[in-house]
Amino acid sequence: AKAVGLAALKFGDLSNHRTSNYVFDLDRFSSFEGRTGPYLLYGAVRIRSILRKAAEHGFVPGPITSPSTDVERDLMLFLARLPDSLARAAELRAPNHIAEFAYDLTTRFNRFYEQCHILSEQNTERRGSWLSLVAVTLRELTLAFDLLGISVPERM
Repeated sequence: AKAVGLAALKFGDLSNHRTSNYVFDLDRFSSFEGRTGPYLLYGAVRIRSILRKAAEHGFVPGPITSPSTDVERDLMLFLARLPDSLARAAELRAPNHIAEFAYDLTTRFNRFYEQCHILSEQNTERRGSWLSLVAVTLRELTLAFDLLGISVPERM
């Protein structure tokens, strides 16, 4: 609960440009829906759960293959944007760019997860590719959280 509360406050603050005024609204910040820290934490914990369940079934990540769906392609292309988002945040001294990247990545991952049933995929090559994509997503999301000073719990 402490991690969720801290994520709500930190993300709520850092998702706004440092020179803009915003209304401090703890109810909005702590919602599990929308552009909030708890929403992002839930996404990261979901990803960890997928990887944990995959390992329990003996499923292993494999080489990332060409995308077979539009949401998979969208996620792949978005993952490639991390260096630009970090550079922009550093150049402008604006961590809100990292927060925006984390939110957009979580949203894209959720779309991918809804349409691509990773653990029930029968094609082992595709499932391995998807698991690698999931692992890369978690790595980038965790990096963004680390830069924002947000810890991701193992479970929620």
